[in-house]
Amino acid sequence: MKKFKMFVDIEKEEQWLNEQLQKGYRCTNISGLGIYTFEKTDKRYVMRLDYQEYLSKEKLNEYKGIYEDFGWNYLKGTWLGGIQYWQKEDDGQTEIFSDRQSRNNYYKRLMGYSSSLAIVFLLFSYTIYKDSGLYLTEGLWSMKGSLFWKAFLFETPFALLRSFPALMVAFYTISYYEAYRKYSMLKEK
Repeated sequence: MKKFKMFVDIEKEEQWLNEQLQKGYRCTNISGLGIYTFEKTDKRYVMRLDYQEYLSKEKLNEYKGIYEDFGWNYLKGTWLGGIQYWQKEDDGQTEIFSDRQSRNNYYKRLMGYSSSLAIVFLLFSYTIYKDSGLYLTEGLWSMKGSLFWKAFLFETPFALLRSFPALMVAFYTISYYEAYRKYSMLKEK
């Protein structure tokens, strides 16, 4: 079975993947385009996602070896950094973070990820909007009557597309705040 789904929140993606596991579908492949491949299984599995920054190939092998020693199967990831996908049979030990400090480090990495993407989309937004704004039809705001409405309605879908980077800035800022909040809560304990 294949499903198409896009995520920008790593924790929501992990939750969705585990819901599929509870329905009896084990993930076997994840493409970069958001296509998840599942197979039916009678065994109970659990899936965990981790975010890692750039890892040398040596560090990646060490990272993988640590988790594989605890029964985790490396499903997908890359040494360049990004989301690392781990899956194993549910044996009661379902957490990949062994202590509070490792979870704290995870939230720090997520904060870095969210803030860097927010900055990239902010710079991209600036380059898009600095000269023209969202609506590009010349003289749109001085048009009258039905001509205005026709031009406005025609241009609106394109304006919404141009607003995507600004929406991503808002999303990644919220994502940063959520990771920071969880990081702070763990730090206070």
